[in-house]
Amino acid sequence: MLSCIMLYSIIIEWSTAVVFVDRREEMKRLDRAAERREGALVVLWGRRRLGKTRLLTEWCRKYRGTYWVAEESAPAIQRRYLSVELARVFPGFSDVDYPDWNALFERLAREAGRVEWPGPLVIDEFPYLIPGSPELPSVLQRWMDRERREGSVVLALSGSSQRMMQGSILNAGAPLYGRAVEVLRINPLRAGYISDAAGLRDARAMLDYYTCWGGVPRYWELSHSFGADLKTAVDDLVLSPLGVLHDEVGRLLRQEMPSAVPLRPVLDAIGLGAHKSSEIAGRLQTTATSIARPLRQLQELGYVRRDVPFGESEKRSKKSVYELADPFLRLWFQVVAPHRGALRSASGAGRRKLLESAWSGLRARAWEEVCREAVPLLERVEGDWGVSGRYWRGNAGEWDVVSTSRDGSALLLGECKAAGRRIDQKAADKIVRGLMSKEPPALPGAEHMRKVYVIFVPAVEPSLTLPPGVHVVDGGQVFAALS
Repeated sequence: MLSCIMLYSIIIEWSTAVVFVDRREEMKRLDRAAERREGALVVLWGRRRLGKTRLLTEWCRKYRGTYWVAEESAPAIQRRYLSVELARVFPGFSDVDYPDWNALFERLAREAGRVEWPGPLVIDEFPYLIPGSPELPSVLQRWMDRERREGSVVLALSGSSQRMMQGSILNAGAPLYGRAVEVLRINPLRAGYISDAAGLRDARAMLDYYTCWGGVPRYWELSHSFGADLKTAVDDLVLSPLGVLHDEVGRLLRQEMPSAVPLRPVLDAIGLGAHKSSEIAGRLQTTATSIARPLRQLQELGYVRRDVPFGESEKRSKKSVYELADPFLRLWFQVVAPHRGALRSASGAGRRKLLESAWSGLRARAWEEVCREAVPLLERVEGDWGVSGRYWRGNAGEWDVVSTSRDGSALLLGECKAAGRRIDQKAADKIVRGLMSKEPPALPGAEHMRKVYVIFVPAVEPSLTLPPGVHVVDGGQVFAALS
């Protein structure tokens, strides 16, 4: 039985439907574009499952716009499908066949001007249109230039194939480069929004949830019907060979354009514990230079994160380590990828035992991740803190969380403990002794900074007694800061 995945039934309240949470800043920017008096181009991009479709459909609903998803089909069929969708706004729009994209968008401009329709028109999965119609970005460039002068239609282009979005819109040489009034990269949701989306109130339960699903709205949605039974959700959706997420990583890589399947071995190596480029190359029996490009691509796709010790330059540091970028990927590569055969023949209890064997490590890494993200947003911790990070150097002490105050006067040094139980006075005293015995990071000017020590734990006993300059931050504070 997973001791850390517990049911906190007295404080868990589950709603009956998946709610639309966060995306406030993204929606504010979309609203600003929709309310312009002249035509405007908006671009959204980001890896799959992060809720781009939900954000865009909610936006269209607010302004009575039109949302259309491109298909992998012939250009004539694609234009036909789009014209049918536009006929819902402009009766008769689909009564004719459009010989090219220019003809379709010219007709759209006339109809929109005639009835003063401002849009927005959302074209989702835009990269699907490019292989058969490489001229389309140039067509839209000319159309948007005219719309800004004469029309009022707001056009939004969205895509999950990040390399195709880069090539057709975001690169400096692309026809549409520089024409968007908003370019939004959609990232995973912060962990604090689990409370709203899943109805969880206990920080330990929220940490368990984040350890499984990360900040990916699609996974939150799939797990919603299981209520508070997280173990059953993971088993049914991920561990079971029949689970909808059992082959999730392969599916994600295949859906990239072009396919990212050739990058899979690098992900496997990192998932198996190789984090330095030399270690990854050694695991793949190749050279470090040969994996430099795949590592960059995986970072661009949002699957891998590159970390350097806190205080070092990201460009110049030679101490880089590579991590899988979100908790679900870590769970999948530790529990599913190495055990596909065993999972196929195992019972439910056997599958859960495999999860249990990896659980404490997965949970600890997830806890460190949310703590570091929360530091700049925390209150009542003796300072106004900047971005935080990990610190390591040779054989010197490692630190889970390091940050400096924005005025440079103080140094925050933190230790993360992901224990499932509440931390009592005895456990807290032991952690404090460990903190004080470690060598501080060798950062420029650190010897002149005031040291602020922080213990990050999901739950603590009330009224702990701590030495001056030592603080405890519990899960409630961490998840509140991230909401």
